[in-house]
Amino acid sequence: MKKTFKTVCAAIAACGLVLSATSASAADIKEHVLRFATSNVEGNPQVDGLMKFAELVKEKSGGKIVIKVFTAASLGKDIQVLSSMQGGTVDGATMNTNLLVGIIKDAGLVDLPYLFDSEQEAYAVLDGPFGKKLHAQLEPKGLVGLSYFDMGYYSLHNSKHPITKVEDVAGLKMRVTETPVTIDTFKAFGSSAVPLPYAELFTALEAKIVDGGGQPPLNMIYGKIGEVSKFYSVNRYSYTPQSLLMGKKSLDKLTADEKKIIMEAAKESSVYERQVSLKKSIDCLEELKKSKTTVVNEISPAEMVRFREATKPVVEKYLKVYDEALGKELYAEIAKYRATKK
Repeated sequence: MKKTFKTVCAAIAACGLVLSATSASAADIKEHVLRFATSNVEGNPQVDGLMKFAELVKEKSGGKIVIKVFTAASLGKDIQVLSSMQGGTVDGATMNTNLLVGIIKDAGLVDLPYLFDSEQEAYAVLDGPFGKKLHAQLEPKGLVGLSYFDMGYYSLHNSKHPITKVEDVAGLKMRVTETPVTIDTFKAFGSSAVPLPYAELFTALEAKIVDGGGQPPLNMIYGKIGEVSKFYSVNRYSYTPQSLLMGKKSLDKLTADEKKIIMEAAKESSVYERQVSLKKSIDCLEELKKSKTTVVNEISPAEMVRFREATKPVVEKYLKVYDEALGKELYAEIAKYRATKK
């Protein structure tokens, strides 16, 4: 009987310790409402990924941390959002990694034309040492890279004619992202490069301010770019990674337990977003091919070689402009991945 009593007491004491530990742990997770932004609209995998991120954070925090997702550039255009995150008025966002070039110059390395041969290759490199080093450069600038999302490959669209060879791009006014590599890539194709925020693209195409540009199939459908751009020519000239970001001021307000939740959710939502993006990219291209407003053509392998050749000077130029050691590491990691696939 005494033994049983002692056992019960020990069990109660143990439960008390567990409850105490649980309470302490719960005390480290406070109530927060965080605002995350994207220029993309609902249906786009970027938004799907952010919604999954918000769902995971809420679940892991027992409902205490709520992430509100603001779509369609409702909190400002991408460059403005970066500044807002640094100032702490916007907590986080997802956007093209190449748009970080104004904050960390080496982000331009992922903008190099014809860099990755496949999405899987890109994931391996971005999740490895190179991707981590690139995002680590953000912290002294007031930003934190949480993970990398997917947006698919960019190809050419325009309202004038199908593009079947490099010469067909000559003379076209093509909207480009506000990054040096993209501007020079389109100049290498022979076009006139017009830097514009993505949020202004639809209107610029509709008003004939630009003839076209480069977009993944996702944006041709969800961003309705296919409604104002008659021709889509598949040359997959750029795989542009997306960075899931958080302002350092916002992240530093969180406890260690809260930060852990954010980091875990970011990693898990990245896996989810990539799966969604891969499927939707295929579906969107098929939908575009059936569209009554857009004509799709695949550029031949021989002409793809010529497109690559046209951009070689751009690659050579920027591997000298950006950190040469980091550039070599990037290409070494790509080579390492390709060696495993032979």
